[in-house]
Amino acid sequence: MSRIGVAFDKARADGRAVLVGCMPAGFPTVEGSIAAMTAMVEAGVDVIEVEIPYSDPVMDGPVIQKASDIALAGGVRTRDTLRVIEAVAATGAPVVTMTYWNPVERYGVDAFARDLASAGGTGLVTPDLIPEEAGEWLAASDAHGLDRTFLVSPSSTDARLAMTVGHCRGFVYATAIMGVTGARAQTSDAAPVLVSRVREATDLPVGVGLGVGTGAQAGTVAGYADGVIVGSALIRCLLDAPDEASGLAALRALSAELAEGVRNPTR
Repeated sequence: MSRIGVAFDKARADGRAVLVGCMPAGFPTVEGSIAAMTAMVEAGVDVIEVEIPYSDPVMDGPVIQKASDIALAGGVRTRDTLRVIEAVAATGAPVVTMTYWNPVERYGVDAFARDLASAGGTGLVTPDLIPEEAGEWLAASDAHGLDRTFLVSPSSTDARLAMTVGHCRGFVYATAIMGVTGARAQTSDAAPVLVSRVREATDLPVGVGLGVGTGAQAGTVAGYADGVIVGSALIRCLLDAPDEASGLAALRALSAELAEGVRNPTR
């Protein structure tokens, strides 16, 4: 079983959901991103999702786009991301990578899978890669023992949902809303229905992302999902801070609040 699967099983045994915290590699710097993700783990985040910065992140809202732009302007490349993954994996927390497909294709699919596994990564979340076009990745992930997480949305038909989750390994990423990432005032009413539909098609854990920004919202989502995925709200802690120390303090505080939320779900 993948380390992601172990994390979900452990959380389920504890009667709670997994908290997945997302951060682009190299934001605000390579070393700064390692410090940020380490702080998230120390504050209670179960799984770290490391995003490879990309110039055209079609699923990401303005907060993640800005953070990725800062990383790219600082010269961050895919090999830097692999170094970040290795450092964060050394904390003991499972590390999954979120990436658009172009950087993997340019790196070389099998070579990337090999190097990701070597760095301690557990697999990929691929928002712009669909299973029908993922032949190389399916083969490479099998060859190197990596998970693969495709996305489903409220608009997915039953047939498409079943096909998509059938190609997943580790967990399924359910997008709670139609649109881009970013914290919202309220969580999505469509998400519980989508999670139920996914569970009819697979026994894999279901993580819900897009829109969560507070501990209360995390508790609500944890009441019906196996995982709560948070990105923009955590990244904003660093974006809005006047200096690195206060940014890390805010990041620790929000991580702890979110962790408390998933440990006390609203049923």
